[in-house]
Amino acid sequence: MTTSQAPASPASLQTLRSAFTAPFRALRTTWRLTQVVILVLGGLLIVRFLFPFWSASRQRRVKQLWAAFLVDSLGVTLEAPTEEIPPQSLVVCNHISWLDVFVINAIAPTTFVCKDDVRAWPALGWLVAHTGTLFIERGNRAAAARSAAAMAQRLREGERIAVFPEGTTTQGHAMLPFRPALFEAAVEAASGVQPLGLRYLGRHDELSLAPAYDGDISFGASMLAIASASGLRARLQVLSPLEPSKSRRELASQSEQIIACALGFTPQAQLAPTESTEPLSEALPAVAG
Repeated sequence: MTTSQAPASPASLQTLRSAFTAPFRALRTTWRLTQVVILVLGGLLIVRFLFPFWSASRQRRVKQLWAAFLVDSLGVTLEAPTEEIPPQSLVVCNHISWLDVFVINAIAPTTFVCKDDVRAWPALGWLVAHTGTLFIERGNRAAAARSAAAMAQRLREGERIAVFPEGTTTQGHAMLPFRPALFEAAVEAASGVQPLGLRYLGRHDELSLAPAYDGDISFGASMLAIASASGLRARLQVLSPLEPSKSRRELASQSEQIIACALGFTPQAQLAPTESTEPLSEALPAVAG
């Protein structure tokens, strides 16, 4: 008499599958991080020895290519928008990760505004500092005024200047209110505002938390989470631009609503419409929160 064995449960099959694929996932993660290290070292050499002798247009092109290589090296598929990000505009976007900067730069070379302590980041901080980034010291009104003037001047010269008006990162499930002080440079330079909507998706089109640089996670842990993810995609949307003939409060509220609606969120500006009175030095965001 023979007895039949019960078929393996789905949970058991999943455990076996995970055990079998774990070494391959670890190898893939190691290879991705190795590529990032090589890319960063190459970037340091390029910026140190070649950048000063190149034209501004060539610098921007190399900056764009380097960002695209970084995104790809981390295993992130970039879903580029069909619309172009216009020059001479204040680019505003929801903020999820330090990776946001490189996703946007991979689409169009852009000058970002960030807090001064980003300079202290290992390797990447030096690269950011020597490729045109505008810095500001928090809590310093005089430095804030200089930074606002520098932003407006660069806008007048035709550059794209990017800020994250939430002022910090989120996990991507919702947005924080946009801070009107960040739009002052666009008003002064009579420059248009270009909203962007960004989300990170997994293999099955679900929202991915892997890139989220939120809470107590360290920079290294965040990079490891991104490099370990499977099927990670960055989807960037170029949304309806705003004309410069508006107040900074109107620009903040309307750009927030445009981005929130595109991403399926409730605009927080409708819940807290009062003008921000904080100094620009407190309002300017970091590159990664």
